[in-house]
Amino acid sequence: MQGGAGATEPPHPRVEAAWRHDRERRVKPSRETIAAIRFGYGLRPGEAPPADADALMAQLVAGPAFAPPFASGVDLLEPFRAFEAVRTDKSEMAGRQDALRTARQQIRQGFARAQRDRAIAPIFSPHGFFERLAWFWSGHFAVAGKNLPAIAFAPRLEADAIRPHLAGPFRLLLRAAATHPAMVVYLDQTNSIGPNSPAARGRGGLNENLAREIIELHTLGVGAGYTQQDVRQFAELLTGLTYDLATARPDFVPRRAEPGQELILGKLYGGAGPDIRDVHAALDDLAAHPATAKRLCAKLAAHFVADDPPESLVAAMEAAWKRSDGNLSEVYAAMLDHDESWSRFGEKVKQPFDFVASAWRAVGATAEEIEALHMDSRPRAFLANPFARLNQEPYNPPGPQGWPEAAEAWITPQGLSARIEWVSYLAREVAPRRDPRALLAEALPGVAGDATTFAATNAAERWEGIALALVSPEFNRR
Repeated sequence: MQGGAGATEPPHPRVEAAWRHDRERRVKPSRETIAAIRFGYGLRPGEAPPADADALMAQLVAGPAFAPPFASGVDLLEPFRAFEAVRTDKSEMAGRQDALRTARQQIRQGFARAQRDRAIAPIFSPHGFFERLAWFWSGHFAVAGKNLPAIAFAPRLEADAIRPHLAGPFRLLLRAAATHPAMVVYLDQTNSIGPNSPAARGRGGLNENLAREIIELHTLGVGAGYTQQDVRQFAELLTGLTYDLATARPDFVPRRAEPGQELILGKLYGGAGPDIRDVHAALDDLAAHPATAKRLCAKLAAHFVADDPPESLVAAMEAAWKRSDGNLSEVYAAMLDHDESWSRFGEKVKQPFDFVASAWRAVGATAEEIEALHMDSRPRAFLANPFARLNQEPYNPPGPQGWPEAAEAWITPQGLSARIEWVSYLAREVAPRRDPRALLAEALPGVAGDATTFAATNAAERWEGIALALVSPEFNRR
């Protein structure tokens, strides 16, 4: 087995070819296996897979109650409030720089713990479909820790806005995510002041970032018929939107808002005095726009089923969206009820986060094992936190567009080499208690091809067999 600890060379061209080509041998896994792998984070020894679409839909109710083991429950707002209190203190304060440095360090350390906690949830949760939806929508409403305020708020968006609303009307999810302090901070909405507002007084100005991303990324999408004037008018409507650090909730300050009415996509908003309800009305209309339904149904289908999803599947989901006025549970049900969702298994490549979580599940890692690794400061700590090298760190997407979906973004020489290196660490760790044959039977039932089965079961050492199973094209696809 090449590419063990410390490996830096890219994989052999044949390895890349095995990942890229359309396999002639079409596997026929059971419906339970497809449910667990395609719509969740894979199979875990001793955990019964979801039996069918109804079992997956039941997770939308049960999922929010799951609490990951040994999660720190870190709250980054307390040290951030302390940092802001010192930073804005106008008095002569002794030890100011030391206090700022301490608070900054606490925030950054806490953010690392929050990233760890985010990686734990799908490893142990029996509600893989719910967890996958939480990851999908967190990527759709992407925020990143680009500065200290963003670091403090980024982990909260999923907890406050995504998880509570991912099974209800999209308009409520959009309201919660688009106005969340994490989004307000990340897209510089705190710098947006109505040019003619009482708060302007010749300073500040309009910032269009949030308005543009809500239209281009969160709802309609590029090419949906809006204009730059629509973006600017929406940005004016959003002035006044900020956040309250004391409560960590959205806030609306009328004196910062641009007075008058705004015309967005042919409809007037406001005019009776600045009010957050006008922002909500505009968001609701964007959520109800036909372009939003078409775009988000296609995006969901691409995430779960195929990079280029079948038109019939997207159409069925779009019809469910329109029938239910954007009720996301109905959209998911339409996706799961469609035959195309259960065919052509293996067309999707697992993204790094998905790959790591499913590998930990496949080897049956215990909470104690993973917790011990997270406390490990030796060089093999890469085993506990592989996401930076695999280029998909929780709460740190490359931009407001979130993570790329297509396989080409992830199946690269560097990406494959990093997967092989990480799997080599993992295999050595679990080899004393895992048999490659059992792993294939439990993690890839009806999925592993003849070549993978032969290689994994005839490897010279047990850890090599485990590594070969986990780095195989079959395991890395869903």
